[in-house]
Amino acid sequence: MSTDFQSARVALGARLRELRAEAGLNGKDLATLLGWQRSKVSRLENGKQTATADDLAAWATATRAPDEVNDLESRHRGLESQQRSWRRQLAAGHRSVQDRYVVEYRSTATMRGYEATVIPGLFQTPDYARHLLIQNAALMRSPRDTEEAVHARMRRQEVLYEVGKLFRVLVWEGALHALICPRDVMAGQLDRLVGLIGMSTVELGIVPLGVPLPLTPKHGFWIFDEQRVVVETINTELQYESAEEIDLYGRVWDQLHEVAAYGPKAHRLIARARAAIQPA
Repeated sequence: MSTDFQSARVALGARLRELRAEAGLNGKDLATLLGWQRSKVSRLENGKQTATADDLAAWATATRAPDEVNDLESRHRGLESQQRSWRRQLAAGHRSVQDRYVVEYRSTATMRGYEATVIPGLFQTPDYARHLLIQNAALMRSPRDTEEAVHARMRRQEVLYEVGKLFRVLVWEGALHALICPRDVMAGQLDRLVGLIGMSTVELGIVPLGVPLPLTPKHGFWIFDEQRVVVETINTELQYESAEEIDLYGRVWDQLHEVAAYGPKAHRLIARARAAIQPA
């Protein structure tokens, strides 16, 4: 169990204990009201057991605090996020992570994604991916299995050619100008993006610099079959599966989609970035 998950569970338990105390009840009294074993009340309050949504609703009712239900549910949803530390995942190198992505992408029919700082792995050239993986291995101080990881990342891209798949991807224009690799490598990467425009399985949108925005671009995220959201931070991969979280990220994607450029307009933005990286 992750430290973050346990910390959140302990914090939820502390809040439950506060509500019981504010109601003037001891643990035995509350257990009697709820028809529970006294040990369950103790486990929930001390973060030894994960409460269900029904447990929280019953607790709020028994402690005469119905107005706290929303807060308790919000805390509970926080427990539903699955957190995977990159340091732990990369302990043996990048290939195992890339292999997992291959499996996950193959089992996904429709994906909506947004990236603000980097070309998505699904669209990367081998050279661009190689530079990113080397940089990340140095940052995380993980074993360097760069070539194996690059090959696995390229295998992930096979899903772009499968009938019935649809990848609706938005990229912040700034990512087209971020030189995290040599200029010739970036030029090849931008050419690769141009080649994706018009594919039946890909809807590539570029969110232009300078366009009026409905919200700040924030971080990247991916929505798998409208059932799961994956968010990558510097040190953690977060997964959300609650309907509320999926809906939230879906609304963010929809608003960015409304201002994104597609087709010939997206092509022109990529061409502008391509021209900007030419040597002076």
